[in-house]
Amino acid sequence: MSCTVLSAPLTAMSQQVYRCEANGQVSYSHEPCLGAKAIDTTPTQGMDRMTGQSQKGADVRKAEHDRMFAEALKPLTGKTPEEFEVAKRRINHSPLEKLSCSQLDGALPRLAQDAAHAVPEAKNSAEARLYKARKAFRDLRC
Repeated sequence: MSCTVLSAPLTAMSQQVYRCEANGQVSYSHEPCLGAKAIDTTPTQGMDRMTGQSQKGADVRKAEHDRMFAEALKPLTGKTPEEFEVAKRRINHSPLEKLSCSQLDGALPRLAQDAAHAVPEAKNSAEARLYKARKAFRDLRC
C-alpha cells in the first residue's frame, strides 16, 4: 500500500495510519508497529442526495487548492504536485535530514514489498527492517 502513497491527495500523504495487531487485539495508530499494515486515509467526496452535487470537506477542498497551486507552479519548478508537497514539507530540514528522507523514499516501497513476500523464516526480520524505516521516516517528518 505504501507504493500508492504518491497517488493520494496531498493532505493524506502526511497522515499515514497503521493497523497493528498484538495478542489478538487490533489497533490503529499514526505510529508504525511491527507487522503494521498501512491504511489508505484518502478523504472521500460524498454526494448530496437532494441536489446531486458533490459535498467536499475542508480537507478535500484544501488538497484540491494545493494541487492546483502546485500545477500552476509546475512550469517554474519542474515538480509534480506530489514532489512539490514533499519539498514543502522538507523545506526546513537540514541537508543531512533531506538526504536521509530521500534514501527512505526509495527504501520504504522496497522494504514493504520484501516484508509482504518474505518467507516465514525471514518475515520477522523483514518486518523489523520495515518498522525501523517507517519510524525513521516519521521521526524525521519526511
